[in-house]
Amino acid sequence: MRCLVTGGAGFIGSHLVESLLGKGYEVTVIDDLSTGSLSNLSHVRSNNRLEFIKGDILVLPEIEYLVSKVDCVYHLAAAVGVDLVIREPVRTIVTNVNCTERVLKAASRHKTRVLIASTSEVYGKSISDVFSEDDDLLIGPPLRSRWGYACSKLLDEFYSMAFYHETSLPVIVARLFNTVGPRQTGRYGMVIPRFIESALKNEPIHVFGTGEQSRCFCHVKDTVRALISLAESSVSGDIFNVGSNWDCTINQLAKRIIVRSGSRSVIEHVSYDKAYAPGFDDMMRRFPDISKIKKAFNWEPSNLLDDIIDDVICDMKNMKGKGCFCTTPKRGQRSS
Repeated sequence: MRCLVTGGAGFIGSHLVESLLGKGYEVTVIDDLSTGSLSNLSHVRSNNRLEFIKGDILVLPEIEYLVSKVDCVYHLAAAVGVDLVIREPVRTIVTNVNCTERVLKAASRHKTRVLIASTSEVYGKSISDVFSEDDDLLIGPPLRSRWGYACSKLLDEFYSMAFYHETSLPVIVARLFNTVGPRQTGRYGMVIPRFIESALKNEPIHVFGTGEQSRCFCHVKDTVRALISLAESSVSGDIFNVGSNWDCTINQLAKRIIVRSGSRSVIEHVSYDKAYAPGFDDMMRRFPDISKIKKAFNWEPSNLLDDIIDDVICDMKNMKGKGCFCTTPKRGQRSS
C-alpha cells in the first residue's frame, strides 16, 4: 500500500509514518517544517520506502500528482497549539481550511481515500458531560481568536462530508482528544511536555486558571492505531471520536508529573489573562464518548496517565543526553 502523510514530520505524523513503514507500506511525507521537524523522522530517514518532500500544501504544485499515486492520504497538516492559534489567527484559518480544500479536491478527482484529522475543539463550549459525534456544537464568538481554530477544523469536517455526499469521496474524520507522548513539544502550549520540561528543571509548573478544568489524554501510539484502523476500513462519510476513557484535572496532572519525575517543582497558578489574553475562554471538562469507534473497530486506548508521563519523561531525558531512569514497574496501571 502507498500512503501520503501531510504533516508527517510533526508529532503525531512522525509516529504514524513509523507505524506505516513498519507495516511494509510505501510512505510519502509532505511537511513545510514550520512546526514539524526532520529530527522526528531521524530514525526512519534511511528507509528506502520513505519519501520526504518539504513544501507548503497551499502552493505545492505536485499535490495533485502525489495524491493520484497513493492509495490513502492521512491529512494531518494543520496549525496546532493554543499559543500558535492565539498568536497567528489568520495563519491558523488559512492553513487549516485551504490546505484541506486542496487535498479534498485532488482526492475527489482520483477517488483516493482520505482520513482527515480533526479535533475535540469543534465541540466548543458544550456543557455535556460526555461528547458524542452526533452532539450539537456550540462555538464561541469571533471576537475571541481561539474559536477561529475550532471553526476552521469544523469547516474541514463539513467540507469532507460535502465531498462524500456530492462526489462519493471515500473520506473519514477522526476527532482527536489531547493526543500526547514522546516527540511532542511544549513550544505551542501543549500541557504535558510543558509541565514535564519545567519539572525536570525543578522550575515552577505554571497551571493556567484554577487548574480544576479536566481533560483526557490519549497516548500517541493509541491514537495512531485508531487512525490506521479508520483509514484502512471500508467506512466513509463518518466521524469518530479518538480519545481516552479516563480524565484528570490539570492540578492532578501537575502533581502526578512532580511525583513521577521526582521533581522539586512547585505549582503556581497563572490567570488566563496573563497566560493568553483578556477574555480567553476555556472549557471545564472535555470527555469523549468512544463507544462508536469501540463498537465499529474494537478500538480503545491501552495506555494510562502514568504510561504517558513516563514515556515523555524518558524522551525528554534522552534528548538531553541524560539517559532514561523511569521507574514504573508495570504499564497500564491506573494512577492514584
